[in-house]
Amino acid sequence: MTYVLNHDDLESLLLGACFFGSGGGGTLASARSLLAQFHAGDYYPDAQVRVVGVDEATAGETVMVAYLGSPVAINGAHFPQGPVDAVLAVRERLALENRTLAYLAPPESGALGFLVACLVAARLGLAVIDADGAGRAVPSLPQLTYAAAHINPRPAFLVSQAGLRVELDVQPSQGVNGAHAHQQDVATIIDQMMRPIVSQADFKQFGGLAMWIMAPAELARALPVRGTLGRALRLGRELQAGRLRSAEEVVDYLARQCDMRAWPLFPQGTFVAAEVDSRNGFDLGKITIRAGERLCTVLYQNESLLAWDSSRSTPLCMAPDTISYFVEGDGQAVYSNGDLLLPDGTLNPALMQRKVTLLGLQAHPALRERNGLILDSFMQLINAIGYLGPYVPLTGNAGAAAGSAA
Repeated sequence: MTYVLNHDDLESLLLGACFFGSGGGGTLASARSLLAQFHAGDYYPDAQVRVVGVDEATAGETVMVAYLGSPVAINGAHFPQGPVDAVLAVRERLALENRTLAYLAPPESGALGFLVACLVAARLGLAVIDADGAGRAVPSLPQLTYAAAHINPRPAFLVSQAGLRVELDVQPSQGVNGAHAHQQDVATIIDQMMRPIVSQADFKQFGGLAMWIMAPAELARALPVRGTLGRALRLGRELQAGRLRSAEEVVDYLARQCDMRAWPLFPQGTFVAAEVDSRNGFDLGKITIRAGERLCTVLYQNESLLAWDSSRSTPLCMAPDTISYFVEGDGQAVYSNGDLLLPDGTLNPALMQRKVTLLGLQAHPALRERNGLILDSFMQLINAIGYLGPYVPLTGNAGAAAGSAA
């Protein structure tokens, strides 16, 4: 179903997308910095964004567009010039082949991921598809359904805010009978090549990325996780209106309105500490929550990957399942990992006075397939931060972890 978003709708979209982003997908602060400039004028010809369903995107080609890099570094951007220039490079390339770019696809669910696609679409007169490559935010390219669907990654454009353009033309190797080799190798190589680039001084830890050009016939397999902008918009409106005041109400809302399973992972507690280090285009850190004598530690690489309870020997929740914060009381209720921090990387002391519940959301089945590209890629990241066990799927038993904090 086609619908149109205005400035107020985008503010609602940011809140819902932040909740679904598993602590990542860009900070609300960076998204709001961009949204503040969204009005019809010299930069944006029209302050509206058209959103279409996957099945409706038949008038031309689609490309994924995003910011790649450190969420903290992106906070200072006011216009999405890097992503705009990356999409312009794609449009120019397609025009040489007598093909038309008509749609943009977000990389993931997250405040910045959704907003960048919408703002670039408004700038260039394109539409946004109501779907994304994960239904949550992800640390790197191999965790996206575009990679799992073997969408051709050529060409991939990475552009700085100042206009420095890098084109990667990675050709997948040919296997038996001409079949492409495992797509994870290609997505991993591109990601590993781009991270050092955004770390260079000219990029300042982030850049605009456009890749995975898709014909209409490819969208069905590339985008199995659908309706994600719509669900973020609806949740954001509920949050803005103050109709969801507790974690229990959020869990009930997700079940009734989004057909999503979610559980409290840990007793309601308070934030007590945070750590972060930005390098190679990632924010690597920990968030600690205390409930009575128990501590919960959330480990993240931009996005939250693992949650541990000091009283348990197995993870509370791990990617690709989503780990989200819901903060009760007056004020903002949802936060990314970056939004919890002050500019110096320490925990915002105002949040220490408010109650927080850590919620686990079951990932879309496309991300949980055993021995699948996406799950394997998530496990490699989780292994790299020190967990060497198997994937522990989020189930209804997760709620048992949220018992008494005494």
